[in-house]
Amino acid sequence: MSMDRQSSIAWYGELIKPWFAPPSWVFAPAWAVLYTIIAVSFGYVLVQCFKERLPWRVFLPFALNLVFNFAYSPIQFGLRNNELASVDVLLLLGTLIWALASAWGPLRWVVYANLPYLAWVCFATVLQLTITWLNRSPG
Repeated sequence: MSMDRQSSIAWYGELIKPWFAPPSWVFAPAWAVLYTIIAVSFGYVLVQCFKERLPWRVFLPFALNLVFNFAYSPIQFGLRNNELASVDVLLLLGTLIWALASAWGPLRWVVYANLPYLAWVCFATVLQLTITWLNRSPG
């Protein structure tokens, strides 16, 4: 494990967390399952757009969601910026809702498949906002 990663883990461990924060070991298996769901369902939407079975505007919120998803860890753990991570997770939630709404008519299975992802992102949003509030600078 690199020194940078160790210091990020130590930094996160020192943050004040709410009573409902899960133990850190929960995140890796949860994301493994969620990334599988995301890869299959988002990939399917992308293929349907390339085959011109769906307009590209349907894929736009899925693409933006991936950007915000992949930006979260570097913001939270690299920059150690709770406020910016809170903005990112709100954008992550917003683009996920937008993506699922855009898929509702043509691809309902994508919506149903991503309900666990939606539930996790809702939880993660509340968790991140709470951590940010609990660790805000005085003044």
